[in-house]
Amino acid sequence: QVQLVESGGGLVQAGGSLRLSCGTSGFSFSNYAMGWFRQAPGKERAFVAAISKSSSTTSYADSVKGRFTTSRDNAANTVDLQMNSLKPEDTAVYFCAARWGSGTSASHYEYAYWGRGTQVTVSS
Repeated sequence: QVQLVESGGGLVQAGGSLRLSCGTSGFSFSNYAMGWFRQAPGKERAFVAAISKSSSTTSYADSVKGRFTTSRDNAANTVDLQMNSLKPEDTAVYFCAARWGSGTSASHYEYAYWGRGTQVTVSS
C-alpha cells in the first residue's frame, strides 16, 4: 500500500524557517522523482519544487527560488523541503508527490502518488 506522509508544518512568523519531511512506503522510491506542491484556500494546487530520482536535478517555482531547497534520501525513502525566509503568501497546505521516472515536472497531473498534506501558516 502506497503511503506518503508529510510532517513538519506549523505556524511561523514571517522571516522564519520550517523544514517539511515526507516519509514514503509501498513503492520503489528510488525510481520516482518527487515533487512538492501547495494549495492555499480558494486557489488551485501550485508547484513548489521537484527533485529527480538521483538528486541530480532540482527545479523550483519562481516564487520560492533562493528561499526553498528540496533534498532526498533514497536509503531512508524520504524527501525534505527546507523553507527559509518565509512570507505570509507561503501560507498553504503543502503536499509531497511521486512521479515515475527520472526527470522533474511542475505539472501535478504527472504525479501518481500524493500525501494528505501538512499545513504551513506564516504570520505577518
